[in-house]
Amino acid sequence: MSPLPAAARSLAAVTGAGALLGAGLATYAACEARAYVLRRVEVPLLPPGHRPLRVLHLSDLHVTPGQRRKLEWIAGLADLRPDLVVDTGDNLAHRDSVGPLLDALAPLLAVPGVFVMGSNDYFEPTMRNPVRYLLPDDGRRHTDTPQLPWRDLAGAFTGAGWLDLTNRTGTLAVGGTTFGFAGVDDPHLGYDRLDDVTGVAGADRHADVRLGVAHAPYLRVLDAFATDDCDAVLAGHTHGGQVCLPGGRALTTNCDLEPARARGLHRHPADSRPGDPGSAWLHVSAGLGTSPYVRFRVACRPEATLLTLVPQGAPRR
Repeated sequence: MSPLPAAARSLAAVTGAGALLGAGLATYAACEARAYVLRRVEVPLLPPGHRPLRVLHLSDLHVTPGQRRKLEWIAGLADLRPDLVVDTGDNLAHRDSVGPLLDALAPLLAVPGVFVMGSNDYFEPTMRNPVRYLLPDDGRRHTDTPQLPWRDLAGAFTGAGWLDLTNRTGTLAVGGTTFGFAGVDDPHLGYDRLDDVTGVAGADRHADVRLGVAHAPYLRVLDAFATDDCDAVLAGHTHGGQVCLPGGRALTTNCDLEPARARGLHRHPADSRPGDPGSAWLHVSAGLGTSPYVRFRVACRPEATLLTLVPQGAPRR
């Protein structure tokens, strides 16, 4: 028998196995993008004697009207009975998403909350080569697409009593604790105006806890908030890397934050410790969504996080 047919059969077998593997990986990645999970994190942030508070951190929902399972899951978060909600942007992925999203968030809108916007709240998403996400940032921003109805969303949030922290500061009393906030518009688009919310204009100096809020955790923003004595900074944008190595090791963050801090609770600067001057806690949410055109995640489940703030020096549970 000629060796050619045998070689051809081997090639066909390898090709078939590769196609099967690729299909299996695509199926897994699509399922992972819908495997929503609640993370629970404890942060020693409150002054001694204050009661623990539950802060629900939402980010990168990227909602489209047809995502019923995601919307139902978001609605169920009200059962957590948070004391405060922090929304770090990229809520929308379709021009008809505002109504369904507000329906899902309705019980949470009765809770004290704050928010900032991300680029995907402002501009309609487009189909892009997903490989580009893994490449170095070339500085291009897609602001030439039609705008989404972000004003309607912001108006509904503020109408419910949530604080708009888009290059603004604000103060809320929550469960006997006074929070001072400083927030910026999306740093990924270069819309942040740090001089307006730091220094003399920064978060309430008399507050029990001072929080910085941003969509994208660019180092210039984290540095400014930490230097301005914020106790913690909350952000999203990274999707936790979205396509990660086994164990959840991120390959990229889509900003200048290093992949090791793409999601979860860390310190900033990374080598600082609680109590160090000019340092803060940093929580980066991996978010709940993806691009509506490529709903894939690998080793990085979509998430919301319930941060339990406890008094500093309290024993960890």
